[in-house]
Amino acid sequence: MTHINLDELSHLQTINKKLVTGYHISEQDTVMWQELDQQIDAYRALFSALGHDLQHDSRGFYYFASDESTPNMGKISRAIALTIYILIEHYANSGKDPMRALFDEVNDLELMQTLVQMNKHLFDQLEIFSGSDLRKDVYLRMIRLGLAREVENGFMLQAPAYRYIDALMEVNEETYIGEDE
Repeated sequence: MTHINLDELSHLQTINKKLVTGYHISEQDTVMWQELDQQIDAYRALFSALGHDLQHDSRGFYYFASDESTPNMGKISRAIALTIYILIEHYANSGKDPMRALFDEVNDLELMQTLVQMNKHLFDQLEIFSGSDLRKDVYLRMIRLGLAREVENGFMLQAPAYRYIDALMEVNEETYIGEDE
């Protein structure tokens, strides 16, 4: 049994509040991230006792695993997954390294407008009809989940977006395996 000294967990309340809402704590959340990193065993034991499964992804973020291995695919999650998928496709078609561009490029309103126009049939199904809808319904939610951060001219994706990329890759593999049989 891990001995937990609550005095050493000075940001417990903030960290718990963030993780419980589905937020992913990454290196940009310096204070919370450092405390989790330094006190991982205590936090794991404490959250486990509370019925939560604290995960540390080696790509630099912490989150509570849900019952499913992939992010819960509600309407918002589908919109986030679709947006990330379309961004990867967009960067690849622009001749950029899509994985690098995904995390290095600023997603501004003009780009959002372009993505929605070029993929109208897909976004229509999610009731996203413009760049500002995409900003409001997807990017602001991504910030609340710690998947993106706001910068001067738009948004930049953060490491936790890899959870969606992983889920997309799994779906992609299952599709190919299904076709081979």
